[in-house]
Amino acid sequence: MASQGSTLHSKVAKLLSRRNGKPVLKPNRPLVLADRVANRKPDMGEASCITEMSVMMACWKQNTFNDALCSKEIGAFFNCVKKAEANRKSGLNQELQTGRLPPKQLNQLLKRFPNKSHEI
Repeated sequence: MASQGSTLHSKVAKLLSRRNGKPVLKPNRPLVLADRVANRKPDMGEASCITEMSVMMACWKQNTFNDALCSKEIGAFFNCVKKAEANRKSGLNQELQTGRLPPKQLNQLLKRFPNKSHEI
């Protein structure tokens, strides 16, 4: 048990610098902002109108998939979908207001203002 404590202590001592007691960082790449970012798609978010769709499908199952008997549930589902589409379209404009740029637009800005490869 004592040998485990001493090996741990020696490993910690190796990781700490001798002057300030701070960890010594040895980056494997230069610490510089890249000239481009990965082209990732934003998260899709949560699904909408799930409850309306499940109520509509339950009605279909009870009424042997007869649309005439489930018209109220079908209408409620389509109204929900219409509201969700309107919210999604208005949400596209809000993305720029939150401060997050899409990767394509960010790459264009990074091309216009690249990093200096030499120090002054």
